[in-house]
Amino acid sequence: MIEVHVTYNIRSDIDDQAYFEWMKKSIVPALKSHGMVEVRAHRNIEQSDLVLVVTKWETLEHWKDYSSSEKLKSLKETLRENFAENIHIEVWGASQLIPTTLRPPK
Repeated sequence: MIEVHVTYNIRSDIDDQAYFEWMKKSIVPALKSHGMVEVRAHRNIEQSDLVLVVTKWETLEHWKDYSSSEKLKSLKETLRENFAENIHIEVWGASQLIPTTLRPPK
């Protein structure tokens, strides 16, 4: 499984409701993409304009299929043109030293 981290700064001049409505619609194609496991969105507690969206994919190939699609291209263009700046995408895989999730004992 891989994680894709997308970070960006929300512009101060946007309409929050318009952003929220657009995001609800824009995430649907990703959720329907083959190999998508989950999506999580976070706002930075200390820097409220900073957003982190984490998607999990079954394989790197699934992410590559989606990342080369018109769906993602359109999403990024609209995000950049209307709502955000400083958009960065990073792809993460499992650590070779700790390949599975560690949890504290109960």
